[in-house]
Amino acid sequence: MAANSRLTIATHVLTWLALAQRRGQEVLTSDQVAASVNTNSVIIRRSLGDLRRAGLVEVRHGAGAGWSLARAPREITLLEVYDAVGGEPPFGLHRSEPNLECPVGRGIRPALNQTYGRVEQAIRRELADTSIADVLREALMN
Repeated sequence: MAANSRLTIATHVLTWLALAQRRGQEVLTSDQVAASVNTNSVIIRRSLGDLRRAGLVEVRHGAGAGWSLARAPREITLLEVYDAVGGEPPFGLHRSEPNLECPVGRGIRPALNQTYGRVEQAIRRELADTSIADVLREALMN
């Protein structure tokens, strides 16, 4: 099972923009951001597009073009980032219907839906309690 790294990439992007802002550089190009993430700038532009649609970053065109945070780092939560990149539930159910003649097959989806729902709510609470400023502080401590 492959992990989805969209949240991690988007958080990295925002954290790098926050550090640049702190250092007096209000705008970064997608190439500058891609260098920090060590990935292709096309992937970064896709992520920045998601973040822009969510109101988390702004783009500047023309002279001095680039990307900047739309709000202060302490005002952007990881839950907003998660939702911006199309946060998917942490676990999925069967791709096809289980055997409903089997007692486990008949009851597995409702049983797991309850547990998975509680897990997702716990994740959302934790993400809501963590800001980009928190991530930047932790990243700079390492």
